[in-house]
Amino acid sequence: MEKTRYCPNDRQKRFMEWEFGVFFHFGIRTFNHGHRDWDGREMDAASFDPESLDCRQWCRFVKEIGGRYCILTTKHHDGFANWPSAYTDYSVAASPWKNGKGDVVREFTDACREYGLGVGLYYSPAQWGNTSVEFKDGREYDDYFINQISELLSNYGKIDYLWFDGCGSDGHEYDQKRIIDVIRGLQPDITIFGMWDPDTLWIGNEDGYADMPNSNVRTYGRLGEKVTAFMPAECDVRLRDSWFYDLNEYSVKSLDELVGIHEMSVGRGSNLLLNIGPDDRGLLPESDMRRLYEWRCEIDKRYGRPLQFNDLRQTGNNVYTLSYGERDAALIKDTLDIPLVRSVVIREDICNGDEIKEFKLYAHIPSRDPVSDKKYCVYSGYTVGRKHICRFPAVRTMKFTLETSGGENRIVDMKAYE
Repeated sequence: MEKTRYCPNDRQKRFMEWEFGVFFHFGIRTFNHGHRDWDGREMDAASFDPESLDCRQWCRFVKEIGGRYCILTTKHHDGFANWPSAYTDYSVAASPWKNGKGDVVREFTDACREYGLGVGLYYSPAQWGNTSVEFKDGREYDDYFINQISELLSNYGKIDYLWFDGCGSDGHEYDQKRIIDVIRGLQPDITIFGMWDPDTLWIGNEDGYADMPNSNVRTYGRLGEKVTAFMPAECDVRLRDSWFYDLNEYSVKSLDELVGIHEMSVGRGSNLLLNIGPDDRGLLPESDMRRLYEWRCEIDKRYGRPLQFNDLRQTGNNVYTLSYGERDAALIKDTLDIPLVRSVVIREDICNGDEIKEFKLYAHIPSRDPVSDKKYCVYSGYTVGRKHICRFPAVRTMKFTLETSGGENRIVDMKAYE
């Protein structure tokens, strides 16, 4: 009996190639410091006034730190719409910003395209407070949802990614098929996160970490049924202790923590979605930008320039070697001629599925005898997926051997880094 093979669709392939994106939580909460979800404190639309809003600054920065896509909160749980929606009075149209004529979604989508970034929109169907729209029944609630989503997917050109937040939706049974049919009808190529007919799923925490193993083959709910399919995950995480801008600059994550998050998200085959809250000027805070510039420099230092090992060679069934140079080890006169390695990055061919279940990485240690071919396990892991970063104590070696199981000759790339 032939084994079922679960393969990514074109939307998922594009998503995985993005690898790293930036989440922008921006809205009425930006101007009401100290608020938390569902805290019951009202926020007047008149408080929304980002006098220096510059979405081009946001997207230019994302490009500079290596991001490939961006997501904007169009409406969070508070119900405030960042565009002039015809279906609520609680939106930018009721604010003093640009005399009620502004549209954050328009400025954001235009800026993403200018800088060649994937365009993502976040939408929360939930809402609370005295600004909430009242519905007489569940169908009317769904109508409101569909009407607002239709505005977003009809009026702003091609949208690459729709990010649904299910928080606060308890107690309402959405007409899932009806909603998805509208979304797919308006934007047939759109990638959907999270709810009902997803192309990507949440990793399961808001800390930015993927576990091991981290298989792309998952069982989940699709339009009310349990299915098993190829389903890449995304790790979302806040740069500060709040999603929206607040007076908490002290909580910006350290460089070491951010590097660790990268290595345990991207480095375990998932996408990383890192949140920055633009401030009440409508600009990215300087302290947040400085930290992420530092982070990008450190990532480039670690993984930007691979050591000059030869191309990967397959030397057996599910066995691969990576060797340094053409020289015979016996000709090495000084151990400093042997490269010092701290990381190896491996990639699996996932176009036809995600099948590696376990692997071991060995370094061949020359020790005092440079012609010795003894090997020592420096890293063991499980799934590989699009990318797996193997970080280990520094070793001097001219050769690595990788042994895998669970997939037939699937490794397509392997690089070593100092």
